[in-house]
Amino acid sequence: MLDVAKIKALSLDLDDTLWPIWPTIERAEKALQDWMAVHTPMAAAMFSGAGGLRELREHMATSRPDLKHDMSALRRETIRLALYRAGENPLLAEDAFEVFFAERQRVVMFDDALPALEFLAQRFPLVSLSNGNADLARVGIAAHFKAAISAREFGVGKPDPRIFHAAAGAIDVAPEQVLHIGDDMTLDVLGALNAGMQTVWVNRTNATWPHEAQPHLTVTDLSQLCAVFS
Repeated sequence: MLDVAKIKALSLDLDDTLWPIWPTIERAEKALQDWMAVHTPMAAAMFSGAGGLRELREHMATSRPDLKHDMSALRRETIRLALYRAGENPLLAEDAFEVFFAERQRVVMFDDALPALEFLAQRFPLVSLSNGNADLARVGIAAHFKAAISAREFGVGKPDPRIFHAAAGAIDVAPEQVLHIGDDMTLDVLGALNAGMQTVWVNRTNATWPHEAQPHLTVTDLSQLCAVFS
């Protein structure tokens, strides 16, 4: 059960908690492919199709473990390798990545997400906690957050307790005073539990909880969480 009296701040996951990530990524990859078709046609042809650049990115992730927590660098270096293999100018990777990255920030939020952010931000300091590369300012929601912690900048990702503790430290509260909200059973819920936080599992897909350790609260959307604090 949630102990509301202990909560002094909220940390929130972003992808698949505030917006669906895969439609966003698919649009961004389509924008990248369209750009490459015009500016780097040989690479576009060589790595066309659903799995082209994704397979190359998996190869890059294996060969460059130093990029494990930096999704932007991983994708940028994947593009650079694709251009190199196609015999095109690798320096164009920066422009190509920016096309992808700009579209990646054009998220379509769940209907409940923005009203919930506005409601919760009036009651608690909010900190975003993400393994991804969403940019709060470019998405347009930075005003609702006091801080943003990402695996790319911190160097460690969820479910490592250290990144949860960093989120608590960023808003000057103890981990046990933070309620973490996220969709991923392992990365968000178990990670936050292991860090000493209370947790909310955002279960939008009616999934079955498989673990012995339980979230303090399960909701199907964020409006249900807001009702707890009304």
